[in-house]
Amino acid sequence: MSFGKQKFPAGWDSSTIGDWCENLDSKRIPINSGERKARLSGKSDSELYPYYGATGQVGRIDGYLFDGKYVLIGEDGAPFLDPFRAKAYIVSGRFWVNNHAHILEPKAHPRFVCHYLNQFRYADHVTGTTRLKLTKAALQNIPIPIAPLNEQDRIVAKIEELFSELDKGLEYLKQARAQLAVYRQALLKHAFEGKLTTDWRATHTTQLESADQLLARLRTERETLYQQQLAEWSSVIEVWEAAGKKGPKPSKPREPKKLRALGDDVRERLAALPPSWAWDALGWMTSGVEYGSAAKSSKAGTHVVLRMGNLQNGKLDWSDLAFSSDAAEVVQYLLRPGDVLFNRTNSPEWVGKTAIYRGERPALFAGYLIRINHSPKVVRSEYLNWFLNSPVAKQYGNTVKTDGVNQSNINGDKLVNYPFAYCSLAEQGEIVRILEETVSLIDRSEQDIEANLQKAEALRQSILKKAFAGELVPQDPADEPAALLLTRIRAERAAAATASTKPKLARARDRKRPVSA
Repeated sequence: MSFGKQKFPAGWDSSTIGDWCENLDSKRIPINSGERKARLSGKSDSELYPYYGATGQVGRIDGYLFDGKYVLIGEDGAPFLDPFRAKAYIVSGRFWVNNHAHILEPKAHPRFVCHYLNQFRYADHVTGTTRLKLTKAALQNIPIPIAPLNEQDRIVAKIEELFSELDKGLEYLKQARAQLAVYRQALLKHAFEGKLTTDWRATHTTQLESADQLLARLRTERETLYQQQLAEWSSVIEVWEAAGKKGPKPSKPREPKKLRALGDDVRERLAALPPSWAWDALGWMTSGVEYGSAAKSSKAGTHVVLRMGNLQNGKLDWSDLAFSSDAAEVVQYLLRPGDVLFNRTNSPEWVGKTAIYRGERPALFAGYLIRINHSPKVVRSEYLNWFLNSPVAKQYGNTVKTDGVNQSNINGDKLVNYPFAYCSLAEQGEIVRILEETVSLIDRSEQDIEANLQKAEALRQSILKKAFAGELVPQDPADEPAALLLTRIRAERAAAATASTKPKLARARDRKRPVSA
C-alpha cells in the first residue's frame, strides 16, 4: 500500500480496499442465460430482481443474493484502461450478482469508495490483453486514501453537486449532437427530393429537361457508353496482339443488362420529384458494374489495392494499405479518377459504404468492392456518392441486402436496380455545392461537440483527483481523524473474526470429549 510522495491533509490516513471493504465475492452465484430464461417463465415483474455483471445490470432473475447498498466493480470485461468510463457502480436493494463483478461492502460511505475506484488508474493492477481481468487479490491490494468520516460526507456531496452541473452540460451537448445527426439526414433526404434547389430551378429554367426527355437521354447515353467501352477494348486487343498475345486476353465488355422497371411497391415509398426530375434504376447511368480483384494482396508492390476498410465516411482512407504488382490485375482493375466505389460486403451497419477515387495515387480495387462505372454525361461522381449515403438509398439497401452471420451483402444486380433520383448535371452540381458547404459546417460543429465532451470528461476526472487529494473541500479540525476510525474498524473486524471461531472450537472440543457411560 503506497501513494509514493503524495501528501494528504492532517486527519487523513491510508488503507487498502481489502482493509476498508468487506469482499463478498464468495456469495456470488453465476447463472447461465438458459437457466435464467427458464426461471423467468411465468413470473410477474414483482417477482423479479436485477441481475448484475461487470458494468451494470445484464438482466433479471427470480431471486436475490444481497439486500442492501454495495459497490460493484468489474472482475473482467470492464473498461479498466479508459480514464473516462466508469468501472465501479452503486447497487441498492435486493439483487443478484454473477461472477464478472466483484462485490464490496465498504465500512463507511459506499459512494466515497465508488468515486475513488472510478478515478483510480488500473494499468498496474489488471492482467490479460484482449479481456482485462482484475483479480480479487489485486482489488484487495488497491490503496485508498481515507478522509475523516464527516469529511467523506462533504467530499461526496461536493462531487455530486459538481457532477450534477457537469451532467447538465453533457446532456445539452449530447442533445445538440443528436440534433445535428437528424439535421444531416434531413438535409440528405431533401437534397434528393429537389427541395434544396427550388430557387435554383426557378432561375435556370432554360437548362432543364422534362422528365421524359431526361429518361430518353439516359438510355441513349448508356448505349453510347457501351460502344465507347467496346472501342477502348478493341484498341487494347490490338496492343495485346502486337505484343505477341502475352498474358491473359483482355476481357470484352459485357453487353448492358436489361433493367427491371421500378416496381409499384418501390415507387410508392419514394418521394414526389420536381417535373424535371425522374426516379429510375441506378443502372441506367452505367453499362455495367464491376467487382474488384479477388487476388491476394501483398504488403508491398507497385500499386495500392483499396479494400473495404479504406472506405470511411464517404471518403478514401489511405492508411492500412495493401499492394499488388500483377500486370494483368493492373490492366483490369486500375481505377480512374472519378470512379465511385461501393462496399458490397460488411457488417450490417457498414455494408453500402462508398468513396470516390480522385487519382490520389495509382490504385486497384479489391473484390468486396464494386466499381459503378457511371457515365459522367449522366451523373456527377459527387452526386452519386452523396446519394448512396442518403436515407432513401440506405433504406432501400436494407430491404434488399442478404444477411449472413455477422455480415450482409448487396450484390451488383441489386445495386443497379436501386431507385435513383435523376436530374440535370447542372442541378446536380448545385446540390453537391450546397451539401458540401452545409455538411462541412455540420462536421465542424460535431467536432466541436466531441472536443467539449472530452473536456467535460477530463474535468470530471480532475474533480475526482482533487477530491482524493484532499483539495476539494476544506478540512475541519473537529473531525475525528481517519486513523482512529481505521483503528476502530480493525478492532471490530478482529473481534468478529474471533467470535466466529469460538463455535468452531467448541464443536471441535465436543467431538474430542469421551462419551459418558
